[in-house]
Amino acid sequence: MILFKEPGKTNTDDVLRCVKEKGEALGIKTCVLATTRGYTAERAAEILDGFDVVAVTHFTGLKGPNVQELAPDTRTQLEASGVKVLTCGHTFFGMGRAVRLRFNTYQVDEVIAETLKLFGAGLKVAVEVSLMAADAGLIRTGENVICVGGSGKGADTAVVLRAVNTADFFKMKIREILCKPAFDNGGGA
Repeated sequence: MILFKEPGKTNTDDVLRCVKEKGEALGIKTCVLATTRGYTAERAAEILDGFDVVAVTHFTGLKGPNVQELAPDTRTQLEASGVKVLTCGHTFFGMGRAVRLRFNTYQVDEVIAETLKLFGAGLKVAVEVSLMAADAGLIRTGENVICVGGSGKGADTAVVLRAVNTADFFKMKIREILCKPAFDNGGGA
């Protein structure tokens, strides 16, 4: 496992090179990653040649009503380069958040998210995007995939896991943590 000195965007290329190396060694050619404005997905399109790349964006409305952070032209460029782009509700940020904001009480999805963040924000994100991609039918459940997340901007965490649908969350198996920050400031989701 690679431990980065600091979390964040400066690790993106190293994470993706690690994904490529481990994916080739294990025969895994599917990578699911988080991207907000497209930077990580663009880098993946360049570095992960020969991989099936699924880029999961923030849902529309996260930053404000009707706001989508991934520009339409960036989405078009990513799709033209073979990246599948998924925009949908976040597994750990949905109805539970609405209940908390309305009734000031936490729900199980947010408890799970906070528990995963004990290993770093990027690990929580990597798990979450795998669930979202599986629920959308963009990756096959029961198969090992490599998932990438970050602690804010860019990528700083990668894991090998067995993909499952959200309804089967507790059947997920995190096979290996490939890289993560040694210190995570808890920023980002």
